[in-house]
Order: sequence, then C-alpha cells, then structure tokens
Amino acid sequence: MAKKITIRKGQIGLLAQHEEIEKILEAGQHRLPWFSAAEVQLIKLDGSMVDDELSGYLRHYKPEWVARYCLEADTGEDEVGVLYCDGVLQALIPPSTRRLYWQNQGALRLERVEVQDVKLPEALQNLLVKSRTGSAAVKGRDLVLSVQVPAWHTGVLKIDGVTQELLPPGVHAYWKVNHQVEAEVVDMRLQALEVSGQEILTKDKVSIRLNMAVNWRYQDVLSAFAQLTKPLEYLYREVQFALRQAVGTRSLDELLEDKLVLDGIVGEQVTQRLALFGIEIASVGVKDIILPGDMKAILTRLVEAEKSAQANVIRRREETAATRSLLNTAKVMENNPVALRLKEMETLEKVAERIDKISVFGGLDQVLQGLVKINV
Repeated sequence: MAKKITIRKGQIGLLAQHEEIEKILEAGQHRLPWFSAAEVQLIKLDGSMVDDELSGYLRHYKPEWVARYCLEADTGEDEVGVLYCDGVLQALIPPSTRRLYWQNQGALRLERVEVQDVKLPEALQNLLVKSRTGSAAVKGRDLVLSVQVPAWHTGVLKIDGVTQELLPPGVHAYWKVNHQVEAEVVDMRLQALEVSGQEILTKDKVSIRLNMAVNWRYQDVLSAFAQLTKPLEYLYREVQFALRQAVGTRSLDELLEDKLVLDGIVGEQVTQRLALFGIEIASVGVKDIILPGDMKAILTRLVEAEKSAQANVIRRREETAATRSLLNTAKVMENNPVALRLKEMETLEKVAERIDKISVFGGLDQVLQGLVKINV
C-alpha cells in the first residue's frame, strides 16, 4: 500500500523524515509508503519570503536548492535591495539584511541601490509614487521619506540635524537609512499669528489683558531654519517680550488714550529682531484691550462724571449768553421808543398765538394797554 501526494504547478513539496528535510517534490503525483513517517510541507512558489529558520537551514545544508528554487536578497551596509516581480515593485529591503524568497518562475528580480546619496533615483521615486496610488502596498516603504511640497510653499531638508537645501514644489523622496533625514514644508505666503490672552501689569499696577495680531512671512527660509529650531515659536516669544515691555512702562490712561502707540513700539522692536533671522514683519496691531470687571465699573463712573461736568459747563455758558442777550436788548429799548414799540408788538403776537378767539373793543391802543403794561 502507498499513499498518493499530488503537487500542483507552482508548488513544491518539502519531504521531511524525522524532522530532516530529505527531498524536494516537484509538480506531479508522488507515492509514499503507507507506513512511512515522512511528512510533506507544501510550498507555493509565489515570490513569498522564506521564514528565517528554513532560510538558514537551506543556505547551510542545501545551497543547490537555494540556487534552483530561491532568490537570495542579501544587502550590504550601504545598499538597499529593491525587489521586483514581473517588473512591478514589491519591496524595499534594508541594508545589512539576508533574506530568501521563493522564486516565481524567474519573475523575481533584485536590484541593489547605493544609499550614500540620500536622494532616491528618479525612476525609483516615480515607482513609489505610482504604487501609493495603486492597490498593492510596497513592503519596506518606511525606509523612504516622501515629501509633497504644494504650490506657494517650499521644503526645508535637514540631514543629521543640518539644514541642507530648499525643496521646490513637487514630490521628493529620500532614504532614511544610515542618516536622520527630516523635511518640513513651509508656507511662503503672508501668514497671521495670534498672540492672545496676554495679562500684563501697567506702570500704575493695573492688570489688563491684550490680544495682538502679527502679519508675517519668511524672507530667507534657509537663514531662519539654520539659526532657529522653531522660527514660529521664536516669533511668538519676541512679540510677548516686546508687548510686556511696552505695556509695563506706560500707565493705563496713556494706553487707553492712544492704542496705536503699542502697534508702533511692538512692531518696530519685533521687526528689528526678526530681520536678523530672515523673517519679515508686515504689520502689528492690538485687537483688544480687556480690563478687569471692577476697573470697568470705575472707568464707567469716571466717564459719566466727566460728561456730566462738561454738560453743566455748557449749560451755564448758554444761560450766561442768554442773560447777556436780554440785558443788551433792554438797553436798546431804554433809549429807543420805536424798538420798545416793536417789542410790544412781538409780545402781542406771541400772546395772540395762544388764543383761539380775540374780541377787540376800543381799538388797538386799548388792547395794548389792557394786555401789556410796560413802564418806561
């Protein structure tokens, strides 16, 4: 009696007996003794990686099998292995790596790429970009740093902490092996920085809260990133320092009287300091000055008192002017009978406006004598 084992095309069988691999069974039917202790492990020749334990065994004891059925993917210290299957990128293999892959009818191909130059070859970069949009994921993609720089932006490349160059808009790729590679995308357009909630004591010990806005842009990106670890944080701190210095040397009345004084002082100081680091300040402005609740009430009462005093002054001035006008009119009528007569007629007209019906007896003189009596 014998038991049959069928090996399909695209497969091989590892015949092992007593935990020792003795033979490789190729596609076809094979008969094994019924009472044999042999075991057969089916292997698909599909380009998959050989596990580490079996790989070590085959390399050491069966090198002829390795040459026939496997692809050796061994890389040096300064090279990366690029694995293709039927011309399609499958995997990136790190430096100083030893791997075996089951050959897929000769479809597997290994290409070794030197990594002394951290920039990827353009052809390989294009393949990685295409594979990102496709369905199959490339293994070992974490060996590559990909940077997408949009329009109106630039990229700052750093290798081992040292700023190297500016990257134009587009896609860029770099090896992350044997070096620490970083890239930061920087917006070159005018940007706004909000410095909010700054609580500062004025010269007369009043605590106020200010909100300030700064419009800025990079003028020299390489200079900024070569001298500053985080340019935006440095800009924020400089605005804080300048604002505290400007507010701390002025009283509350001075600040409320002229809010623009802070814009000029802070803007000038920040502009001078940031110009050394390639950052341009377009404008600086105080958005809000917020007072404590008790100080608001005090200022409200102060303003009310000032306005009330101003109103009293205006009222007294008007009353004085009216009295002076009456006095001048009396002096004119004292020496001029015609003017006196005109004043009498004006008074009669005003009285008549308030009366619906008037009956006159004895002529106009009787009316004047009866209604208006003026001693000259």
